[in-house]
Amino acid sequence: MLLSISCVSCATVKTVNPEEGHVDISYGKNKSQCESIPRVYSGAAYNFCRLHGEPRTEPAYEFQVLNGVPFLVIDTFFSVLADTVLLPYTVYRQVNDGNIQVN
Repeated sequence: MLLSISCVSCATVKTVNPEEGHVDISYGKNKSQCESIPRVYSGAAYNFCRLHGEPRTEPAYEFQVLNGVPFLVIDTFFSVLADTVLLPYTVYRQVNDGNIQVN
């Protein structure tokens, strides 16, 4: 079960142990307006920061969908599950290392 959650929750995998304490949140050329995200529930925060970015200029841009549900919503659901499992570790890292900086 843990393996299947980690395979789907891409945001948690990217943020649980980022290189040099930084993570890149962007869609193509569009950057996020978030300056940092907390390590506790970092996967969900990562996805919310992806939504809180520069507006898209491409007229036909749409999120990838699975059965009519945007993949970002599915990933956020599974990221919350994975973040909950990793809560003891992320709380420890939050206390010791602080927030994750966003590039």
